Amino acid sequence: MIRSVVRGFGAALPKRVMTNREMEGVVDTSDEWIVQRTGIRQRYIAGDGETTASLGEAAARAALANGGLTPDDIDVIICATSTPDNTFPATAVNIQSRLGMAHGFAFDVQAVCTGFVYAVTTADAYIRGGLAKRVLVIGAETFSRILDWNDRTTCVLFGDGAGAVVLEAAEGEGTTADRGVLTAHLRSDGSHKEKLYVDGGPSSTGTVGKLRMEGREVFKYAVGMITDVIQAAFDSTGTTSEDLDWLVPHQANRRIIDGSAKKLNIAPEKVVVTVDLHGNTSAASIPLALATAAGDGRIKKGDLVMLEAMGGGFTWGAVLLRW
Repeated sequence: MIRSVVRGFGAALPKRVMTNREMEGVVDTSDEWIVQRTGIRQRYIAGDGETTASLGEAAARAALANGGLTPDDIDVIICATSTPDNTFPATAVNIQSRLGMAHGFAFDVQAVCTGFVYAVTTADAYIRGGLAKRVLVIGAETFSRILDWNDRTTCVLFGDGAGAVVLEAAEGEGTTADRGVLTAHLRSDGSHKEKLYVDGGPSSTGTVGKLRMEGREVFKYAVGMITDVIQAAFDSTGTTSEDLDWLVPHQANRRIIDGSAKKLNIAPEKVVVTVDLHGNTSAASIPLALATAAGDGRIKKGDLVMLEAMGGGFTWGAVLLRW
């Protein structure tokens, strides 16, 4: 059978680092408070000339270089983002142009923090369906542009960045020993919209709007939803937490990450954590964490890796793959 195998990975971050100490001069907060409740110590903030598309392009080029590929080798670009450069065209089309790629097609996926998981699942469907041989999957965000910098409960949480992987068609035996995507499980429940949303948009207010969140409500649902899809991935493949080499979660909050891992009996040393370095970068957080852990040699060829995320909507999902 056809599997979608990771051929290359890459990441890109803005130039500016904003520490918790610097955040103390913006809103009434403290480094101790932020670290204790979230695990975040710093985040990157996009500056002049840095946009979702420019960060996505840089991550894409890094992933192509890592895989020994060029834009000519790519059939499809899928960009997961909630902070596009323009209402339209899609940021993926913008990145396609920046890469000098005039063939194939490109489009965006919008599932907020779960966007990269949705995008990988979509790319896998294209590859297994024979519609593409190689898909460039990007998660890119500039959430700093939609934050209310007077709201200390949200502005301390988010950062900007981008990550990317190239998925490539390869033959597998149809077992869990295959490299590539083994299973994917996606969920959503729109009844939770008011708990995490942006209070604007072209059709409603004619404005970009600002991010609004009921933090305690999101936390209340997060662990249960995340463990639900991870367990579904284990059940569908006959694997367990003991078989897992790495959990690469959405980097929203250290307490959510730790709580989910504990509930699933996943050892702490198997969990990739970058929330302290990047903050919550929404759809970019998983590919940034992947690039960090694969780049430093932790994630190796043949490792069993679980990706999971939960985002506004609510949306949530998990992908189990062998690196």
